[in-house]
Amino acid sequence: MNLAVHEPRRRRLRSGGFEFGVIHSPGPRGGGDFPVFVIVHGIGTSHRYSALLHRALATSGSTYSLDLPGFGGTETPRRQLSVADNATLLSSVLRTLMHGLRVRQCVVIGHSMGAQIATELAVQHPELVSHLVLIGPVTDSRRCSVLAQAIDLCRDTLKEPVAANLLVFADYARCGPWWYTRTLVSMLAFATADRIVHVAAPILVMRGADDPVSRQAWCAGLVRRSRNGMLSEIAGHRHLVHYSAAGSVAGRISRFVQNS
Repeated sequence: MNLAVHEPRRRRLRSGGFEFGVIHSPGPRGGGDFPVFVIVHGIGTSHRYSALLHRALATSGSTYSLDLPGFGGTETPRRQLSVADNATLLSSVLRTLMHGLRVRQCVVIGHSMGAQIATELAVQHPELVSHLVLIGPVTDSRRCSVLAQAIDLCRDTLKEPVAANLLVFADYARCGPWWYTRTLVSMLAFATADRIVHVAAPILVMRGADDPVSRQAWCAGLVRRSRNGMLSEIAGHRHLVHYSAAGSVAGRISRFVQNS
């Protein structure tokens, strides 16, 4: 079988009047029964900082990276969207995408705030989610103030790869302070620990072992509260572990899907 990967295809989809960006790699050439991966980015960012993870996952399955409304150059909504709003809109997008592939479920991967949206999606629409992967999930209930989050993010940024920081800061500028701030309010209001108890799908919580934003005690607590969860840490990496250790993250996700 030829495992070469198709080049990603880009398009825009609308859900409930809101625009999403969709980047799709059909997966390994040669056919076969492969999983469908969906990557949801964090606050202020876009699909771009997940490109390495996207590419690594596309060697083993059909892979989508999404740009949420207001991010990655999509239209900025006129009203604030809660985490639950984003999950509802995302469910419609996924139904459209999966209908084209003739599949019913996918592996949903969320980073940072994207982990909140992925969690809420799995609660609202369990029929769409076969496996849930939360990378650097937020927001730690003991550190959910704007000041605490800003301090942790600054500490993290100081030791992230320069190329990753450049991508993230460029995306921050693109979404703008108004939309970033409104989204931050929604992010801090969402109680991930309360919602994760309702997720039926198997859950993999991943973090860089040196991540000051998504700390070990917080992630371990999410696993304990889940019905079927496990924790995986990657030594020497931080909040952007899906960028700095994309190959290792993809490998652990693939093994998790195969074994659960």
